Amino acid sequence: MSSPPPPADVFVENPYANNPALSSIEAEVLWEYAKLSQNLKLLKHKARNLTEQPDALLLARLRVVENKMGLILTLFKASVWGVINEQNVAAPDSLDLTDDTFR
Repeated sequence: MSSPPPPADVFVENPYANNPALSSIEAEVLWEYAKLSQNLKLLKHKARNLTEQPDALLLARLRVVENKMGLILTLFKASVWGVINEQNVAAPDSLDLTDDTFR
């Protein structure tokens, strides 16, 4: 039993409704399959578009995160440098410079 291909407006009108070889239940089932097929084609098309071209909004958001992470890294390095400098400044005070012996 060969059926005609469903038209583009398969969501609006049942293309199998007036087929004399089909019962009403068969026509309804075939219509549901045609709608499912059309939905899968749309899903495939949208998935292909997503994989072929990057999402501009996602890229913009990731760029903002990248800039913030750069700032955080710079601030972290500055704070580590500050801690190291504080240790170097505190270290000469704890040295005993009165001992003249060579070791």
